[in-house]
Amino acid sequence: MTQIAVLIPDPSDRSYIGRWPEVLERLKATLESTGAAVVATPWTDHVEDASGLAAYDLILPVIAWGYHRDHRRWLKACATWTEAGLPVANPAQVLLWNSDKAYLARLADKGVPIPPTRWTDGVIQDQVDAAFAETGAPLLIVKPTVSAGAFRTLRLAPGQPLIDAPEGAAMIQPYLKSIETEGETSLLFFGGRFSHAVNKRPVPGDFRIQMQFGGLYTTVTPDAEAMALAQQVLAAIDEPLLYARIDLARDDAGAWVLMEAELIEPDFYLDHDPQNGAGFAEAVKARLEA
Repeated sequence: MTQIAVLIPDPSDRSYIGRWPEVLERLKATLESTGAAVVATPWTDHVEDASGLAAYDLILPVIAWGYHRDHRRWLKACATWTEAGLPVANPAQVLLWNSDKAYLARLADKGVPIPPTRWTDGVIQDQVDAAFAETGAPLLIVKPTVSAGAFRTLRLAPGQPLIDAPEGAAMIQPYLKSIETEGETSLLFFGGRFSHAVNKRPVPGDFRIQMQFGGLYTTVTPDAEAMALAQQVLAAIDEPLLYARIDLARDDAGAWVLMEAELIEPDFYLDHDPQNGAGFAEAVKARLEA
């Protein structure tokens, strides 16, 4: 029988203990529809030695939550999996570069529109003040380039002191008002084919759209401009992706911009998928048969 490994969080990381089992069960139901057996294993068990993953026909890192808090080990794990030639999907090299949001600058160099961004090796108050002066933005977002789930993300107003700033490399962007009025839209692609889209809005008074902060999620049909941008992003990446979640929002001029291309462990929002994960199952099956 075909064996699929799903990488899950480090067992010592208790912050996800109440959430990932539910996501795993939803994924297992989809994956087992391909006739495969699914085994969950912590990604942290395979950092230095890939032999524990060698028997699997496919390795999915789709619940490897928490890698951003142990980024050095994550980079080592990706290198280990690459060297061993493991059937990881998305490819381990993609998992490596996609773990640092500096990739957005490289996509911007290829013509992909992103919010105006200042990159820094260590954010300080003077840089925040300069960003306000340069952009004229009423609010700024400051976040580490290695992060997930709004980890150490700040929303600042002019004159507000920089407290609990991200450590290390960070990015500074104007806060997009559309996040509150229209939300962020995620387009899901499996095997390069569009599956479904979900709009995510924060609760009133917040700016974080993640479910743990009360984010409100709705299935939507993306307009032609959003679809075109998502396709542009995938073409700019030009790597063999089993899955991709392309997160978009509108800038202050009303144009779509790329917020993130989630290629490691994105929530697929299968509970909002009209096909109940059939597109993902088909992509997995095609990958196994290739």
